[in-house]
Amino acid sequence: MAGFSPRKLSFSIIFLGLMTVLGSQAALDVHYYDRTCPEAEKIIRYTVLNASMHDAKVPARILRMFFHDCFIRGCDASVLLDSTPQNQAEKDGPPNISLRAFYVIDDAKTKLESACPKTVSCADIVAIAARDVVAMSGGPFWNVLKGRKDGRISKASETINLPAPTFNVSTLIQSFTKRGLGVKDLVALSGGHTLGFSHCSSFQARLHNFSSVHDIDPTMNPEFAETLKKKCPKPNKNGNAGQFLDSTASTFDNNYYKQLLAGKGVFGSDQALYSDYRTKWIVESFANDQSLFFKEFATSMVKLGNVGVMENGEVRLNCRVVN
Repeated sequence: MAGFSPRKLSFSIIFLGLMTVLGSQAALDVHYYDRTCPEAEKIIRYTVLNASMHDAKVPARILRMFFHDCFIRGCDASVLLDSTPQNQAEKDGPPNISLRAFYVIDDAKTKLESACPKTVSCADIVAIAARDVVAMSGGPFWNVLKGRKDGRISKASETINLPAPTFNVSTLIQSFTKRGLGVKDLVALSGGHTLGFSHCSSFQARLHNFSSVHDIDPTMNPEFAETLKKKCPKPNKNGNAGQFLDSTASTFDNNYYKQLLAGKGVFGSDQALYSDYRTKWIVESFANDQSLFFKEFATSMVKLGNVGVMENGEVRLNCRVVN
C-alpha cells in the first residue's frame, strides 16, 4: 500500500443539508457538541491524521471498524468493548478477529476526556473518524450527525449477522434491509472496499474447486484469478498473504467499481453486484461517474451512522469497558 500523504487532505467537500435526523430511538444533530466540546472534531481529526501518517493501513481499518460496529446492535461502539471472563465480546467474534487500529480510538478518547470529560461518546468518535479517513484518503467529506450513546452489551455470537464475502445479492439486500438500508446504499457502501486488503481465507474458495463444473469462479477474470492463485496457493502456509481490494487501495476513488466491470472483484459478494440486474446498473453508474459515487457514499454513510442509535446508553470513560 502506498504511504499516506498529507496532500490527500485536499478534501472533496460534500455538505449535506440535512442537519438533524431521527434515528430508530434518538435524534442526532450536527451541532451536538458545539457548546459542550467545540474542539471535538478537530481533536479526532488530528489524532486520525497522525496515526494514518505513521501507518497507511489505518484509514481502511477505521472505516471497516465503523461498518462492523453499526451492523451489530447499531452504532453504539459495542465493537470496541473488550472481552471479559464472563463474556466474549464482538471484537473476538470470527469476522472481527482481523479488526485493527483500536488504539487510534483509544488515543482520541484520552485526548477528549482531557479536553471535555464525560462528554463525547465512543460511538461518535468512531463515526467521525470514519468520515475523516475517507476524506483524507481523497474521498468525500460530509457533516457527521452526533449524539450517539455507547452501548453496554457486546456479544461475539452476534457477529454471525455481519455480511459475509460469500453472500449473493439477495442475501446482501436482505441484510441491509434489516438495517433500514436500500439497494443503492448496499452498492455505495460496498465502495468502501476501495480502501482495504483481504487475506486469502476470505476469497480462496473462488480460486480452487469452486464447483463441480468450474475450478475457478466463472465470474472472475481468468488472468486475475491466476494472479490470485499464485498469491494464495492451496495449501496456503502464509497467513499474511492476500490481495488489495482495488488497485489504488490507499486512495478513496471509484476504481473498485471499474474492477468489477473487468471481473476483478476480490470477494464473491463484490463481483455479484455486477452480475445481478438489481445492482449492475448502479455499479456501472458509479464506475462512470466518481462524483456521483462520492455523493451517494456520503449519503449512505449518514444513513448507516443512524442505525440503532440510542438515548439510554452511556458515555464511556474508556472505550474498551463499560462504566
